[in-house]
Amino acid sequence: MDAHLRDLRYFVTVADELHFTRAAELLHISQPSLSKQLRLLERSLGFSLFERDRRTVALSGAGEVLLPPVRELLAVWDKAVAEATRRAREAEKVVRVGFHTSVAGDLYRNAVIIFSTQHPGWTVELRLHPWSDATAGLLGESSDVAFLWLPVPERKLLGCETLRTEPRHVALWQGHPLASRRELSIEDLLDQPFVALPPSAGALRDYWLAVGDRGGHPIRIGAHVESPDATFEAIAAKQGVALLAAGNAELYSRPGIVSRPVIDLAPAELAIAWRGDDDRAIIKDFAGAARQAIAASLIPEGHPS
Repeated sequence: MDAHLRDLRYFVTVADELHFTRAAELLHISQPSLSKQLRLLERSLGFSLFERDRRTVALSGAGEVLLPPVRELLAVWDKAVAEATRRAREAEKVVRVGFHTSVAGDLYRNAVIIFSTQHPGWTVELRLHPWSDATAGLLGESSDVAFLWLPVPERKLLGCETLRTEPRHVALWQGHPLASRRELSIEDLLDQPFVALPPSAGALRDYWLAVGDRGGHPIRIGAHVESPDATFEAIAAKQGVALLAAGNAELYSRPGIVSRPVIDLAPAELAIAWRGDDDRAIIKDFAGAARQAIAASLIPEGHPS
C-alpha cells in the first residue's frame, strides 16, 4: 500500500506527543481531522498504530516497530527536498526573507536595497508569517533567512545575530485601571489576563508572557492570536493585555489603546537568522546587508508584538 507523507507526519507527531489535541495544535489541523486521517492510515495498513482509551494514548506494538523507519524516511525526504529547493533557488537567484511584524519595515526594505545593490540580478521575496510559525519559515524551509524576535524554538538549529534591542512595554485598553500609570512593573501585571501567542510558538510565547519573570505566578490567558493586528483587536475588545516591543506602541497605535513601559523586564532582541546548516555565501551576504542597514542608521530606533 502507499502512504502519504502527510499521514506519516501525523503518525510521528502523535507518537511524539501521545496526545491528539496537542499534536493537532502542532500540525495546525483540527483534532477530529487528525483522528480521522490516522484511522484511515491504520485501515490501509491493516493494523492499529495506537492503543487508545478515554484518558491515554500509547503506541501499539506495530506502531513501535514502524516509528523509527518512518521517522528516518521523513528526515531523509526533508533533507533531500531542502537541498533540492536550495539548488533551485540558487538557479533562480531568489532569496526568501521571512518576518512576523512590520515593526522593522524600514530595516527590511533598506537591507533589501543594500543587498540588491551588491547582488544585481538577484530577487528578494519578503514573506509575512503567523506567530504559530515562530521561525518565520526557516525550519519549514519556506524562508532562507528571517528577521526574528528572540527567543525562538530550536535555536540550536539556527544561526542568529542580534541586530538591535528594544524596551518591552505593555499595551492596555484606555479605560484599564493601570492605564493612568506612567510606568509599570511585571508585579503590577501578574493577575491580568494576557493576549497570548499560540502554543506552537513555544519559547517565543513564553517570553511575551514573561513566564520567567513571574516567580511561578500562574498565567491568565484571555485570548490567543496569530498576528500583531489580531493582538491589538483583542486588547481593544478588553480580552487582555499584551507585552510588546517599544516600537509597536507607535507603529500599531490606534484609538482606545495605550502602552506603558514595564521597567523591570529585559529588552527584546530583534535578530537576523538563518538555518545553521545553510552555508551558502548569499545567505551570509544578506545577513551582512541587514547589519549594514543598522550600522548606517537608515532607520529610527524602535519596534514586536
